[in-house]
Amino acid sequence: MSAEATNPATPGPVAPPVPQALTASVAPAAARKKSRPRIDLRRLGRAALLGPAVRGRLPDAIGHVVEAHRAHHPDADLEPLRRAYVLAESSHRGQMRKSGEPYITHPLAVTLILAELGAETTTLTASLLHDTVEDTDVTLEQVREQFGEEVRYLVDGVTKLEKVDYGAAAEPETFRKMLVATGSDVRVMSIKLADRLHNMRTLGVMRPEKQARIAKVTRDVLIPLAERLGVQALKTELEDLVFAILHPEEYEHTRELIADNAARRSDPLAEVADEMRAVLREADIPAEVLIRPRHFVSVHRVARKRGRLRGTDFGRLLVLVNEDADCYGVLGELHTCMTPVVSEFKDFIAVPKFNLYQSLHTAVARPDGQVVEVLIRTHQMHKVAEAGVVALGNPYAPGTDDPADGERADPTRPGWLSRLLDWQRAAPDPDTFWSTLREDLAQDREITVFRPDGGTLGLPEGATCVDAAYAQYGEDAHACIGARVNGRLATLSTVLRDGDTVQLLMGQDPASEPSREWLEHAHTPAARIAIQRWLTTHPGGGDGTGETRGDRFEGAGGARTEEAGAARFGPAEDTPPGRPADSAVESSPAVRPRNADVLVDRPGAPLDRPGAPVRLAGCCTPVPPDEITAFTVRGGVVTVHRAGCAAVAQMKSRGRPEIGVRWGDSAECRVTLVAESFGRPHLLADLTEAIALEGAEIVSATVEPPSQQQVRHTYTLQLPDSARLPTLMRAMRDVPGVYDVSRAQHQPPSSP
Repeated sequence: MSAEATNPATPGPVAPPVPQALTASVAPAAARKKSRPRIDLRRLGRAALLGPAVRGRLPDAIGHVVEAHRAHHPDADLEPLRRAYVLAESSHRGQMRKSGEPYITHPLAVTLILAELGAETTTLTASLLHDTVEDTDVTLEQVREQFGEEVRYLVDGVTKLEKVDYGAAAEPETFRKMLVATGSDVRVMSIKLADRLHNMRTLGVMRPEKQARIAKVTRDVLIPLAERLGVQALKTELEDLVFAILHPEEYEHTRELIADNAARRSDPLAEVADEMRAVLREADIPAEVLIRPRHFVSVHRVARKRGRLRGTDFGRLLVLVNEDADCYGVLGELHTCMTPVVSEFKDFIAVPKFNLYQSLHTAVARPDGQVVEVLIRTHQMHKVAEAGVVALGNPYAPGTDDPADGERADPTRPGWLSRLLDWQRAAPDPDTFWSTLREDLAQDREITVFRPDGGTLGLPEGATCVDAAYAQYGEDAHACIGARVNGRLATLSTVLRDGDTVQLLMGQDPASEPSREWLEHAHTPAARIAIQRWLTTHPGGGDGTGETRGDRFEGAGGARTEEAGAARFGPAEDTPPGRPADSAVESSPAVRPRNADVLVDRPGAPLDRPGAPVRLAGCCTPVPPDEITAFTVRGGVVTVHRAGCAAVAQMKSRGRPEIGVRWGDSAECRVTLVAESFGRPHLLADLTEAIALEGAEIVSATVEPPSQQQVRHTYTLQLPDSARLPTLMRAMRDVPGVYDVSRAQHQPPSSP
């Protein structure tokens, strides 16, 4: 509807005679059989593109609507259509389209398109009236009184917002309004798509710049919506019409290719179709084998991909059967009796596409090397593949059976539509909504990932763990600190694949903040808008560490002082080799902590001096009851290592003699633990609190700079009893954000 309407005369008070077809709501079956054949939408659209034709007025258009409607719904009550036509014609009387036709031809053409697709009576009634509220004096209240709330809702959903009220925002806000209405009733978008198709067919009367503007919006918004709603019959014709306007040279070249192929005497597709029919007859599988020509855009894409086109590149073969099982029977026969191209096989029956599409895809090769693509589906699958949600009739009527199961097959709220409705509420202004909508619709493939509880998340292809977090938790995803993908720890930037299982690890702090780096990995509008909104309201935040300003680690080694109760971090006496000394956190001197008793049992070599001091190695910090060994180092000090320490093998290779040692009676010990965690606010405070509650004293602590939202903490701790070590490590692992705690195992520097 549109700007194509002019109104040179005031509509008269008397309605014209109603076409004969509407007066007979129940015509005899014999009379229906004698009526003119149904109009093939694809054929008409293709003919309009292949050559000029006299469009003129639609002769007896309402008769065509009735015939098309009865072909799908033989028992439909036509009285609502009759009354809708009377109101629409009388309201639009005197209005003309820019093409010179009476304006009533437009709602009639839109209704015919929907009738051919199998839309039910309510949709057709609303489509006849879809311009009355916008372009005439008819009100929504009048529509409700005469036709009911359902029709009123549909008409309101497709009614444009006025530029007088919304200015430049009128178009994006109109689409927002339509999408919100579609969230409650997908038939709103069905009417809009048919409306745009007819306007595109008659766009030639517009100025070139206006044609281009309308074609771009159609390309960026309405064609992706048609794809997602599964209305392929409308989507393909819209693509061809847009192609002709925006790329006239490529369109003309493609047109010549199609015309040249049509002029050839031999048709390899027809030859393979005959061979296929013979195979299926012999197998006693009832089936129709049809040649399905590619539309212009499809031919253009194939030409760009393959270069020179051969006869079989201009179409596909479509095999229609009665039952699902017959689809696989046909597949088996074709793969047995013909030469299959196995790499081309796809099963969209077992795993339907997110837009309800179901078919088996395969390909067979001819002896001359030409490859023929084959689609195998039932008649019902074909109906849904062509008309999508329109083929479902009234999906809200009691007892409606969906053609597929799960969220993807729910016509009242497909997964992608739910996500779109969620993020559009957070879009701060019309420009953001409009640009984000185009970006979102450009992501035309969808994946499904599983949650640990068995639920699923529908996400666009290329989505990351960041996107999954915001899809599941909304703005609470600000507290996400990491993820497990298929049981393995993964960073939030990890790209998800179809079928992955994702467990999102959430922090407990309500003051959690997202990282600015997350924007680089956020692909869904919901994630981007939520992160950007938080960053806008928190200037200076989200610096990528995942910590709040009170807990952020800074300074020379990536650490800084923080008190946690009475615990203070002091210089590490046994700082592991290779760790920068200035990354340790300074504190005031304290009483030197005691180590577990180690007795020199039977020296394997004479000590430098009797009674030499014994110390525990900082690289592995052995504690009872670890198996231990020892070596003498400079100054005659006996250094005790765990038997499995990497330093032991290195000292043995240098010829250092081992010294036999054993644990004494004291249970007190010192140990170095490494905690691996995802960065989050107050993590350091929570860890040190957990350590203190287990009775351990922190001797020293180092924290490495965050890397990809991951933080590594190293603590040297004094334990009053080595038997408490397993309990301490469990308590540290239980701190939210910590995914691993282990004993230090530092590799000593290799010898030159």
